[in-house]
Amino acid sequence: MNQILYGRNPVYECLRAARRNVSGIQIAQGSREKGVLAQLVKLARSRGIAVQRVDRRRLDKLSRGAVHQGVIAKVGEYPYAGIDEIFALARQRDEPPWLLLLDCLQDPQNLGTLLRTAEIVGLHGVIIPDRRAAAVTPAVVSASSGASEHLLVAQITNLVRTMRDLKTREVWIVGLENAPGAQPLWRADLSAALGLVVGNEGSGIRRLVKETCDFVIRLPMVGRIGSLNASVAGSVALYEIARQRGIGHIDKDVRLTYNVKQS
Repeated sequence: MNQILYGRNPVYECLRAARRNVSGIQIAQGSREKGVLAQLVKLARSRGIAVQRVDRRRLDKLSRGAVHQGVIAKVGEYPYAGIDEIFALARQRDEPPWLLLLDCLQDPQNLGTLLRTAEIVGLHGVIIPDRRAAAVTPAVVSASSGASEHLLVAQITNLVRTMRDLKTREVWIVGLENAPGAQPLWRADLSAALGLVVGNEGSGIRRLVKETCDFVIRLPMVGRIGSLNASVAGSVALYEIARQRGIGHIDKDVRLTYNVKQS
């Protein structure tokens, strides 16, 4: 079933990743072809993808009122990966496997933010449940600024069973939870083959999932607020893991960009 992707960066990254079939792109009349939009149009035309100029109201309707920045694309379904593909990528990079496991995260914005961080720090793959959790929808692609298009995301039926399977592959499973007995993030050794578990926005990590973790870590907090947003906490933890894994090239190889709303 086809999907509608919207936004300049999400559509551009979809084209760059070349993992989905793109059947057509529509651009709002009057949009100036510069920056990302110019690159997007050039890449689409080089691949023989039709680019049409249409009334902006048509894009409003197709995107159901979402912020489309004057661009939408008709694409195939999101290409979920298998866990074996994630391990193959780790072997290809000659790195210990590094995965993010999301325990029923439900907010598309949180999922998109975590996928964006995961892609930037070089994570090998993300695992999400196929029920009671956000899937990689166009809203998530938009929230990730298109980073989801470059990531290997596996959708599984039973998270606990998957965690146990990862353990047989010599992957340490670490939960992120502000709970009694949790180690402070800075004191934990997170440099080995690792699966980081981030829980639901409201209830955190479910009991059986937490019990299946090898150990639990927490972010030290000294302020008056008792918790962090799931995507913020997860992103902080991912960067600490990246530091411990010796990804010292991040500062010179990664360019963080701030998206500006464009007409």
